Amino acid sequence: MDNNLKAHFEEAVESSKTLKERPDNETLLRLYSLFKQSTEGDCQAEPPSNPFDFVNKAKYEAWSGLSGLSAENAMQEYIELVNQLKGDN
Repeated sequence: MDNNLKAHFEEAVESSKTLKERPDNETLLRLYSLFKQSTEGDCQAEPPSNPFDFVNKAKYEAWSGLSGLSAENAMQEYIELVNQLKGDN
């Protein structure tokens, strides 16, 4: 993996914690799923067993929806999304 990309990803992770405005839930799910795909790869977890656990169900579906996306591509998308949220387009 490209160390430069990893460094930019780590910077973006830190930046995501200090955004001026809290992103909407859909964007938060995108950040979560891209982070998990970048750091752990394809989702291997079991889906939540509680049908009323909407938060974890949404997280599971967002992450598992990225199955097959490489860690490098997920990192790049994460960096781009954080930069958009920061207004660094």
